[in-house]
Amino acid sequence: MLLASYLLAALAVLLAWPVPVLLARASWPSRAPAPAMLLWQGIGLAGGLSMIGAFLCWGLAPLDKGLIPAAGVLIHAILGRSELPGLDVVHLFALSLAALLGGHLLLTLGRSAWRLARDRQRHREMLAFLSKPEAGPGTAVIDHDTPLAYCLPGAGNLTVLSSGLLRSLDERELRAVLAHEAAHLDQRHDLLLLAFTSWHAALPWLPTTRLALQAVAELVEELADDAALRVSSREDLLGALAVVALAGQAEAPGALPGGTGHAASQASVPAPDAPSEALAAAADRWTVPGSPHEALSSRRLGRLLAPDAPLGPWPRRAAGTSAVALVVLPTLFLAAAGWDVF
Repeated sequence: MLLASYLLAALAVLLAWPVPVLLARASWPSRAPAPAMLLWQGIGLAGGLSMIGAFLCWGLAPLDKGLIPAAGVLIHAILGRSELPGLDVVHLFALSLAALLGGHLLLTLGRSAWRLARDRQRHREMLAFLSKPEAGPGTAVIDHDTPLAYCLPGAGNLTVLSSGLLRSLDERELRAVLAHEAAHLDQRHDLLLLAFTSWHAALPWLPTTRLALQAVAELVEELADDAALRVSSREDLLGALAVVALAGQAEAPGALPGGTGHAASQASVPAPDAPSEALAAAADRWTVPGSPHEALSSRRLGRLLAPDAPLGPWPRRAAGTSAVALVVLPTLFLAAAGWDVF
């Protein structure tokens, strides 16, 4: 079990710094956002499992049993209030860290989910009073001059639009916006963002969590863009984003609780035919790294203005296989430790 703890610790170190840093700096995820998203999930799951498993295996190693029998001995000793021979203060500290880390991650996830559900419920109640009754099913229109579009996932998915947005976009641009928001709802991007937001909240001192949240927040927008491009032209989507995602000197994004969206001021939004440099400068100024709402980053804008060729099938399969392998590897180490293989 001691060897398993060392292997898990080494894997945890790799997934805590060099691997996510290299992935965050890579350019290929924009060419294949779905495999990149899967890879980030694998890094998060494998990293947490490796950290907890390393402390657990190392703490139980002196019992000289498999992980499962040793855990049974530990539980029996705790319930019977008896001493455990061979477990000194250092090993007990490692076991305490494993329990605290696992509990902290689960509690943070539960607390984040509860707060988000509460905010969304309050948001829905507010929309019931503010939205126009003539809005179609699954859509709410609020009377506000600021161009605004966002989605509200959960029970009864809802897409919220402002009257200012409806006046600013033509029919084709509006179709692109609706397709973009529908992709967020259909693909349940809110759950992905919830997981990585909770991970960052639980371990804010770990740079990996910030990099992962920032990358995932951008990838979900790219996935939604790809869905919109299947029903709309690139020019229509860019024209809509110029109105919806560039805020200029308007409110900061995410002002409404529980939603996923971005507001923009008409007076400060560049025209759709403005130079790409002006759009990129405005995008950089109003992107909030790592925040779970709409943001037009330079990478996302460049991807729409000058798209690269999609990643080939073999690299996509390699990314997906790597994500699965990352989760399987610590699981195998723990299984081997469970039966005292090494």
